[in-house]
Amino acid sequence: MSQGTSSKVVYVITEKSPQAQLFIDYLHEHTGCDVRIHSPSSALTVTPPEQALILIDTDHIGVDALQAWQEKLAEPLSRLPLAAFNIRDMDHALEALSSAQLKGIFYRNESLEVICKGITGLLDGELWMSRDLMARLIMFYRKYQSNAFRPACGLTNREMEIISLLSSGASNQQIAEKLFVSEHTVKSHLYNIFRKINVHNRIQALNWIHQNIGPILPNVEAGRSASQHR
Repeated sequence: MSQGTSSKVVYVITEKSPQAQLFIDYLHEHTGCDVRIHSPSSALTVTPPEQALILIDTDHIGVDALQAWQEKLAEPLSRLPLAAFNIRDMDHALEALSSAQLKGIFYRNESLEVICKGITGLLDGELWMSRDLMARLIMFYRKYQSNAFRPACGLTNREMEIISLLSSGASNQQIAEKLFVSEHTVKSHLYNIFRKINVHNRIQALNWIHQNIGPILPNVEAGRSASQHR
């Protein structure tokens, strides 16, 4: 574990191993950052500097657990940019983006040189994703803005927002909190959505979303810029 005095810190969330230590040492040597390893099973309780990054190993925290892990972060850790590495492919990347507020994606076959370059960009407030992934996200948001993907069953903008949250696995309470409405209002919207798309429960609704809308809605936040490195 690096214990330098750099004002930039990278918290790598992975299990300790000789391979992980070599990875940590390389990042420290080639970025000049203080790189610290933390077990995924232990709460991250540190006071970060102004420039810091959380880098999650998806081999140890699955994308289905990313949202819950991120929600447990205390302030000011929750405001740090979050990136994931060991991402398998485009579908895995989209799944990860739908689960957490990620600013960076590093594929499993990414070179260490590219990862170091990406870390530097993320610490400077950029997004870091492949050209193909950025093109996919841009295409999605263009369709979203034009409502081109909205099915012809009369779903409102609010109902599409709820479908987005539903597809990310949010509970009724979580949807209510994110949209600043009551759980009763969420249940009413879900009732109307289920009626319009002719389903009877959440599982059927998720199947309908997959078949009619495609990949679940990415949950990525905008950054100052996006580095296109592939």
